[in-house]
Amino acid sequence: MYGYYSADACDLSEFKAITGRTVDPTDIPNATGAPKNVPVYDCVALGDMLRAPEQRRFLMAEWAEILHRGAGVFVLKSACTNLAAIDEATAIFNKIIAAEKAKSGGGADHFAAAGSNDRIWNALQKLCEAAPDVFADYHASPAVDAACEAWLGPNYQMTAQVNLVHPGGQPQQAHRDYHLGFQTAEISATYPAHVHDLSPLMTLQGGIAHVDVTIESGPTKLLPFSQTYRPGYAAWRRDDFRAHFEEAHVQLPLAKGDAIFFSPALFHAAGANTTSDVQRMVNLLQISSTFGRAMETIDRTGMCKALFPVLSRGWQTGELTETDLDVVLSAAAEGYSFPTNLDRDPPVGGLAPKTQKALMKQAIMAGTSFDAVSADLDAQDRAKLASSP
Repeated sequence: MYGYYSADACDLSEFKAITGRTVDPTDIPNATGAPKNVPVYDCVALGDMLRAPEQRRFLMAEWAEILHRGAGVFVLKSACTNLAAIDEATAIFNKIIAAEKAKSGGGADHFAAAGSNDRIWNALQKLCEAAPDVFADYHASPAVDAACEAWLGPNYQMTAQVNLVHPGGQPQQAHRDYHLGFQTAEISATYPAHVHDLSPLMTLQGGIAHVDVTIESGPTKLLPFSQTYRPGYAAWRRDDFRAHFEEAHVQLPLAKGDAIFFSPALFHAAGANTTSDVQRMVNLLQISSTFGRAMETIDRTGMCKALFPVLSRGWQTGELTETDLDVVLSAAAEGYSFPTNLDRDPPVGGLAPKTQKALMKQAIMAGTSFDAVSADLDAQDRAKLASSP
């Protein structure tokens, strides 16, 4: 349908042509090269450029073009030069993992088999609370800051999720990422084509290596240029697209302190850790645009409680149809799962937690009492609070 993407209409031959391109060296003048079509930058050599505002802008423009219309990914060698801070952060993260596993079994992953890894949700806040001095040293990276600003502009919103993949850990399936990548195929298809174009402009994916990540330990599998395939959020679940990804993907090793950044629309997947001794720890950065926010603060929980008796009565008497419920709840309730506290509000039956809108609609159609839905709404709000569990 015009203006929308569907999986059936995606063209694998077009995708193969797009991802068969080669990086033009003239497009990446500040890179040391582009092995396997992935531009690589030496952050130590670029130190003066990163400290000079005008030169920094030239570099950021180069990185933005890579993310937008180029390979879609670049590697920053020695992005974090304070390796002692990385080691201290690693030790803290390992303690957090042990404590969380002892308490609840540990965090789950979105795209990997259970047991393959250990995950720390909201590693950013947890590290800061555990050791603010380590946090300050760890995040004092001009290169990481410039990469984030290159794509999202100043005042970006940083989050981080540690992923520790053990020896024998299985690979992820090829996917795209947040926002639309975290929606089901059915929900993704309801968003118009221009929103598919917008989604990857709102976030940036990154990762900081906490150990030397060899190819055998499973660095991220990447398909350069795949972010430029516009219907990709409709295509990534298709078996033929995933098969081509497995045939054509590339991987680059990372040293401790290196960082990788890529468009969330790039087809990618963590590799298998086939080693017997490498605990592959990478701190995954999920950075968002400062503009992804509404203009006013709204007490949507209070609105839902006020509306529930009215909507329930209308549904029970037949005065309101399901379409009526949908349009009213769209105006009043929170229709998006994020941001949330994934320790307390994990995805259930999908890639994203239940929304307030879905909770309300289900309660109305099931004839739930006001007291019960009020308690459920309050519990949902508590689960989203930022404080650590």
